[in-house]
Amino acid sequence: MQSFNPPIRTLMGPGPSDVHPRILSAMARPTIGHLDPAFVGMMDEVKSLLQYAFQTQNQMTMPVSAPGSAGMETCFANLVEPGDKVIVCINGVFGMRMKENVERTGGVCVEVHDAWGTAVSPEKVEAALQANPDAKIVAFVHAETSTGACSDVKAICDIAHQHNCLTIVDAVTSLGGVELRVDDWGVDAIYSGTQKCLSCTPGLSPVSFNERALEKVRNRKTKVQSWFLDLNLVMGYWGQGVKRAYHHTAPINALYALHESLVMLKEEGLENSWARHAAMHEKLKAGLEEMGIKFVVDEAVRLPQLNSVWIPEGVDDAAVRSELLNTYNLEIGAGLGDFAGKVWRIGLMGFSAKESNVLFCLSALRKVLGK
Repeated sequence: MQSFNPPIRTLMGPGPSDVHPRILSAMARPTIGHLDPAFVGMMDEVKSLLQYAFQTQNQMTMPVSAPGSAGMETCFANLVEPGDKVIVCINGVFGMRMKENVERTGGVCVEVHDAWGTAVSPEKVEAALQANPDAKIVAFVHAETSTGACSDVKAICDIAHQHNCLTIVDAVTSLGGVELRVDDWGVDAIYSGTQKCLSCTPGLSPVSFNERALEKVRNRKTKVQSWFLDLNLVMGYWGQGVKRAYHHTAPINALYALHESLVMLKEEGLENSWARHAAMHEKLKAGLEEMGIKFVVDEAVRLPQLNSVWIPEGVDDAAVRSELLNTYNLEIGAGLGDFAGKVWRIGLMGFSAKESNVLFCLSALRKVLGK
């Protein structure tokens, strides 16, 4: 056994994305205690910076000490009680995971289906709510990572609130990459991940809950089934002020990395980050279309940071991805679920969303397909 030295890759799949050198450097700083006053001060800065990234004033805004899937479970475990009826919008893999969370928390799932590669239909959500007046929550994915489709958060939240429902939104792939305004759009609970458009390492899940959602948590009739993810306990550690109650040993160096990535987002400016992702998508789009490669998602609802494209007829999916990885150290993503073997997912997220990566990807793909 020897020390592990990973190959140097260019990550242009669905995540993780390339990690900025500043963030890797931040992770190498000295580890201090998770209750150290200096660390507690940094925690407050992380919360404030996450509020900026989410565009919210929610006090309950923090990173869960686990990947985006744990952020998802934090929302469902705290907000769904046994017997609660939840409208779950499914237009890809991650809507299906929402359904799984509802069922595991004892909720009753009402499914609203849209075709893979399309956005969630507000009209179908409205119809489901009219048919289920006892529903308590509407859950949907903003940026569906399995397809590259973007749904209308504000429209769906408005409909949910008209029927007195809370909303749970998956923003794992959208945070930092496309417009997202938690307060203005009326999002009640939201979760994301650090390994996509924030250019950070995997392992943390930013979440945010407004007062409407917290009122539901405070008035639960049953205990949250997960001790680790119980917001009533976690906020004793992630609350305000210097004095914090011990809950768990935070991933200290990973939080250094998140802090640095959020500082960089603030330096660039949130709107500038959204614009950069859009601009790089246009460059990638032009090159792919020149090769005759077609996009899965209609341009009106297409994510700039997650580009799903149809694999050309007669092309061996696995062979192309393998050659890109082994010859060019370039990673692009395979299709999931219904799209397995049919599409490639090319990511332009965070530090990966830059012109040199776009040109490199197009050049390598052109050479491999030319064979």
